[in-house]
Order: sequence, then structure tokens, then C-alpha cells
Amino acid sequence: MKIIDVYADSSYLKALQSVAERHEAVDYWEGAEGKDGRHEIRFLVTPEKRQDTLDALQAVLGNSDSAKWFLMSVEATLPRAEEKEPKKENKPDPAVTSREELYSSVEKSARLDTNFLLLVFLSTVVVAIGLLEDNVAVVIGAMVIAPLLGPNIALALGTALGDRILMWESLKTTLAGLILALGLSILIGLLWPLNFESRELLSRTDVGLDSAALAFASGAAAVLSLTTGLPSVLVGVMVAVALLPPTATLGLMLGAGKYELATGAGLLLAVNIVCVNLAAKVSFLFRGIKPRTWLEKQKARQSMAIYIIIWILSLAVLLVAIYLRQEMLSGNDKTFLLS
Repeated sequence: MKIIDVYADSSYLKALQSVAERHEAVDYWEGAEGKDGRHEIRFLVTPEKRQDTLDALQAVLGNSDSAKWFLMSVEATLPRAEEKEPKKENKPDPAVTSREELYSSVEKSARLDTNFLLLVFLSTVVVAIGLLEDNVAVVIGAMVIAPLLGPNIALALGTALGDRILMWESLKTTLAGLILALGLSILIGLLWPLNFESRELLSRTDVGLDSAALAFASGAAAVLSLTTGLPSVLVGVMVAVALLPPTATLGLMLGAGKYELATGAGLLLAVNIVCVNLAAKVSFLFRGIKPRTWLEKQKARQSMAIYIIIWILSLAVLLVAIYLRQEMLSGNDKTFLLS
């Protein structure tokens, strides 16, 4: 459960009490009037009622210059609340994490700052060493460190909410991270002789339908873990569909002049990006993550439809390219790529 802590003028007390009753708050407190003329009002709400209560408070207090409200976690309640039997409805289960909590969590990963660039730089060096030395543990460590998944999930959330600022910041951060990782790995490929016996390296130059399925499932799992309040699952998702190893492989192959192998790594990277974004957008839509007001919902619906169509078309083009590449290589010995 969560506590919504509200500070508002006494003129809003009746409206706030009505919100508590209408949205079935587990408990409700009204504090004495403070020196600034505001009262402290607290709502104890269940996860299912959290988003509806926050939306109602926004509607009631949105025009107040002095009102503030905060969302706080509750570790436990005593005595233990009795669980009510859920009402049978045909609607899909709502997201446990509220829109505001999601935005606060995801928006941080969309920021283009020194820490993000430093993480990309360090993780690129780590993953390049792991690929060249055929060290699985080092590659997995770099995949967990890599921050490139966050901006992609933030882009999907920005689309779901129709938030163009978040979408632009996410896109800018993603491009900056990819450019830095690619440029650094090209430099390493120029200076460091490649180990073509490394299975970790060569496995990222081959792409198939299984790669698309893995990336799509991982993007959906990332959104599910966020909306259900289980961010620890993201560690497993990052390992499953990290964008950094294919980026580093692409740069290493370009630096070494192995353009055919670089094509495979580039296709793998593109498939991962497209599938993660498409799966994240569809998952946010399915989980009911949408703006509060009618006008914002209309804008978000339009942007969501446009972006889903764009990603579907992009995926179709990539799948055709993968099929043609596999057909081209099927009749030849793939070892010629290493020569």
C-alpha cells in the first residue's frame, strides 16, 4: 500500500474527503491547520486504487498554487488488513505502479549527462575486452552495466503518455550513447587485433528470427517489471537483450575492415532496438498506461499509433534483410567471411 500525503487549504477538505470515499481509501486523516493555512491530509490506498486517487487529486487540486501532494511507500500495516475478494471484471489488470512513479523512475534513465556518457564509455571498454578475450563473465558484466536500455524504455513511455519532451530527451540520449559506443569500439578495432576464434564475438555477427523473438520478449518483460513494481527483474532483461555487445561488435568489425561481419552485427543491433521499442510500446498500451486528461489521451493515442506502425514497418524491412542475408550465406562456407 501507499500513503498519499496532501497539503492543501481548508477550502478543499470536503472535496478531498469525497475523493477518499469515492475511491475507497483504506484510511484517511485530517491534520490541524498549520501556520501557512494549509492542512495535512493523508490517504492510505491500495495499489489498485493508487492511480485513480492520484488522478482525482490532480483534478481537485490542479488549480491550487499552494497545494502539494507526495507519494510514500508503506513497508507494513498493523493490524493486517483483510483481503477482499476482487470483483470479476473483463478489464485487464491495471498497472500496480502509478503513472507518476513510472515517470519519475524512467525519466532518470533518459537524461544525457556526464554519468551516462561515462557509463557507456566504461561498459564499452569492458564489453570489447570480453568479446575479444571470449570471456562470457566479462560480457555479461558489461551488459548489466550498460545504460542503453533505459532511454529506449523511456522513449516508449513518452510515446504512451504523448510526452514529446521525454520522447526527444530519450531519443537524444539513445543516439548519443550509441554513437559514443560505436566510435570507441571502432577505435579499439583499429588498434587491437581481433580474435576470430572468440565465440562471444562471432555470435553477435549472426542474426535470425530467434534474435527478434528474444528482443521482443525482453522489451515486454522490462515494461512488466516496471509496471508491477519489480525493477530487479530488469537486471535479467538487460543481460538478455543488452544493446551494447552488438554495438561494440559492429564497431570492432568496422575498425578491422570486416564489413560483411559488421553487416550481421548491425542487423542484430537494429533488430534489438526495433523489437525492444515495439514490445515496450505495446506493453505500456496493454497495461493501461495513459495520460490523465482527454486531450492528452487523444494526442498520446495518435503518437502511439504512428510509432507502432513505424516500428512494425521497420521490423518487416529488417526481417526481409535477415532472410536475404541468410539465403546469400547458406550456399557458401561462412568461413570465407573471416578471410
